[in-house]
This record gives sequence, structure tokens and C-alpha cells, in this order.
Amino acid sequence: MRKHRHVQLARMIENPEATASAADLNYATDGREGISRHRRGKSFAYYAADGRPVRDRDTLARIRALAIPPAWTHVWISADPHGHIQATGRDARGRKQYRYHPKWREVRDAVKYYRLVDFCHALPRIRRAVEHDLACKCLCKRKVVATIVSLMERAQLRVGNEEYARTNQSYGATTLRNHHVKVRGPMLELSYRGKSGIERRVRVRDRKLAAIVRQCHDLPGRRLFEYIDDDGNVRPVSSQDVNDYLRDVSGGPFTAKDYRTWAATMAAAMLFCALEHPGSVRGCKQCIKEVLGKVSAQLGHTPTVCRKSYIHPQIIDDFTDNRLEARLSRGVRRAVRNHDGDEIDVVALRAVEPIVARYLDTKRRARA
Repeated sequence: MRKHRHVQLARMIENPEATASAADLNYATDGREGISRHRRGKSFAYYAADGRPVRDRDTLARIRALAIPPAWTHVWISADPHGHIQATGRDARGRKQYRYHPKWREVRDAVKYYRLVDFCHALPRIRRAVEHDLACKCLCKRKVVATIVSLMERAQLRVGNEEYARTNQSYGATTLRNHHVKVRGPMLELSYRGKSGIERRVRVRDRKLAAIVRQCHDLPGRRLFEYIDDDGNVRPVSSQDVNDYLRDVSGGPFTAKDYRTWAATMAAAMLFCALEHPGSVRGCKQCIKEVLGKVSAQLGHTPTVCRKSYIHPQIIDDFTDNRLEARLSRGVRRAVRNHDGDEIDVVALRAVEPIVARYLDTKRRARA
């Protein structure tokens, strides 16, 4: 892939139409005419926009391959086999769900992992801005958002989604409630249900953050992270506020999710580099299983999701093929030589960050 193509990929995450074009797909929305699904006994019948039943074998095979859950309602299926969205529907809790074209996911993942190196390069700039804003005397918006960003890095918190909090009682940083936190001196402890019902309990020892969180906790209202605006009104922080802040201070198209990709990849690299390659397929699979288990436990999601959505595939592929360069392994081991090998925290992640970023950047340039 040419270098100018990489630049296009780095900008694509913000533009779904550009992503669809890069994947040789057509941009699609469920606002357009499509195929509807209707239950018929124990199975389903499908109808085109003109009301005629769908009988084309290829179309029916495509629909079956989408594996749309039977519980979904208000199902819309793209009439275009090359649409970037292939289907939408509402799950049992009323949340909108999507089925994307495989090529769309491939390009989106390529963009996500490509820009991980750029995110690593932007992190020092983000950290300087966070430290500056944490020093603000008042409980302003930038100070509270900076607190959330710091906690996302230190404790690998999801940013949060109000719909998930409302319908599923699962929480992230911006949707945490006051009862989810305990502050004792310099220690703050968060206990809450995360995505997919996974219970999370994280501790962060930082006197400055603990003091700010205590101030937030003392504000009126149930939400933990709120701020005081210029008129003296108490306002909640949204996930959009966090992403806007990251774009502003980094100068790049980064979002809160990049922190979890960063943490998962750095942790996986650290753990893989501590292992000797087993020399067999079976042994290799067992090593990968162990690493995925540790990383997923740290981030609060399943090993499958961890591998599919968060760890840079280059790290796993190179370990599998016994191609993790000796200098990477030596550098990572040296960076964390005084650290508990089974402990994943921000100190260790920051220590291996420049080494892993250089490694991934070299691999990226080799493919350019």
C-alpha cells in the first residue's frame, strides 16, 4: 500500500462515506428502501420495498449469512449486496444494532490499527494538556474532562454511553454515578457494571485525581462527572465532550476508544515478550489464550473481543510466527525489568509504549 494511501486511511475513521469508497462498497443507510423481515411461524419471510416476496437464492443466502438474531425487531436489510451497512434492527432492549459488510470492517480495523502509532506519538502532547487542565482552580469543564481522560489511561475505562446506562445499567466514565466511587485519601476506587454485564473494580492512587473526584462527587445530582459552567450551573460531561477534548489537544482524529486499543496492545506486547516461544502450534495457542485472558481481565471485556477489537494483530501474528524481533523483546523486558510481570498498570504501559510504537511503525513503513 502506498504512503499516500496510508494518509487517506488515517483520516478515514471520521468519514464513513470515504471508508465505504475505500472498501469498494456503496454508502448505505436504513433510511433508504430495503428488504423487510416478517415472522412466518417458526421462520421468517422477506419482502422487497415494493411488497413482493424475496425469492432470489443469492439474496436469501446473503441474508442467512448475516445471522440476524430472531429477537431483533424493525429489521431493515440492504437491497444492495455491496452496501457498507447490510442490516439494522432493534434488540430485545430496544437498542439499535448493525450488521456491516465484511470489507467495511476490514478497512475500519486497518484504519484503527494504522493510527495507533500516531496515537502513541500524540500521547505526550495529550498528557501535557491534561496536566495543565488538572491544575485549574475551578471545577470547570476542561478540568473534569481532563480527569476523565487521565482515568481512561490509568484504569482503562470505557468512555460510557448514556443509552447503555439507561437501558442496560452498564456504565463507563461519563455515565458513572456517585455511588460507584469511594475516595479515601489519595486512593479512589470505582466499582460498577461495565459493558456486557462485566463487573469492574478498579483502584487508582493519585492525590490530585482523588481530590477532584471528591469535588465532583459533592456536586448535586447522581452523575459523578459533572462540572460548573460560567453561569454557575452544574452540567454533566458527555462522551462527545471527551472526544472533542481529545481532538482539540492532540490535533488528530483520536477518540476515547484509542486508549483501550493502546492499553490492550501495549499490555499484550509486554506479556508476549516475557514468554519464550513454545515452538509448537498447540503451545502457541495456549500462550495466546493466557495473554488474552490477562489483557481482557484488565480491560473488562472478553478474550474474544479483546483479540478481535483491541490488540494490534501484528503483535499476535508475529508471536505466532516466532517473528517478534529480539530487540523488541529485549527492549520491552528491559523497560519493565523492575515490574511485576503479571501486573498491568499505567507505569508498565508507558514504559513499553515508545518501544512498541517504534516496532509497529517500522512494520507499517515496510508495508508502505
